[in-house]
Amino acid sequence: MSETKPSGYTPVRTISASEILKIIPHRQPFLLVDRVEIIEENKRCAGIKCVAANEPYFNGHFPGKPIFPGVLILESMAQTAAAMMMSLPEVQGRLAYFAGINRAKFRRLVVPGDVLEIFVEIIRFKGKIGKLQGFAYVGEELAAEAEFIAAVD
Repeated sequence: MSETKPSGYTPVRTISASEILKIIPHRQPFLLVDRVEIIEENKRCAGIKCVAANEPYFNGHFPGKPIFPGVLILESMAQTAAAMMMSLPEVQGRLAYFAGINRAKFRRLVVPGDVLEIFVEIIRFKGKIGKLQGFAYVGEELAAEAEFIAAVD
């Protein structure tokens, strides 16, 4: 996947907010993805995170200039990937964890009112360890990118 925002794709299936709650263990205020669209089964997906002004971390990050924390953008990428991966019957009921983050770059501030579009691709997955690449956009602007390692237990 390149830094260019994917467009014109037709999802093969969509994972709704209520289904995400059944797949991954995260709950508010730490559930950071609202919908996941599978672009290519167990390979590529897109997630949506609507950034709301009333989210609790904005009280301290930063008062008077709320900014969605970069680490939570990375967590949004991971949750998007986890929803895709953990929705498959062979891994349902298991957990996915961060095992590493590489080449993380933050390109644009994400603020309340933004809609974060997250695109994740599995580069390789062998045994219980996977390498993934993610990009997060606000509109057409790249907000963040990273490679990350996930472990499934």
